[in-house]
Amino acid sequence: MAAKKKPVDFEQSLQQLEELVNRMEQGDLSLEESLQAFETGIKLTRDCQSRLTAAEQKVQVLLQEQGQLVAQPLPGGADNDQ
Repeated sequence: MAAKKKPVDFEQSLQQLEELVNRMEQGDLSLEESLQAFETGIKLTRDCQSRLTAAEQKVQVLLQEQGQLVAQPLPGGADNDQ
């Protein structure tokens, strides 16, 4: 049976994604390297998005009061840019 990889935490995935973008923006990668970096970037993006979605769902569950969902913006979120 194949061993499962330990999941990388959100911050590490985001940092890897930023590093990939920086490498691609430099323009020094071959076509094959660029395609591989792009594929890895898509996987990291999807992983980060699913982790954010899961965190948002956890927050919503924690904010439930008497069976009613009380939506509250998170500190530093996009809703606070007003």
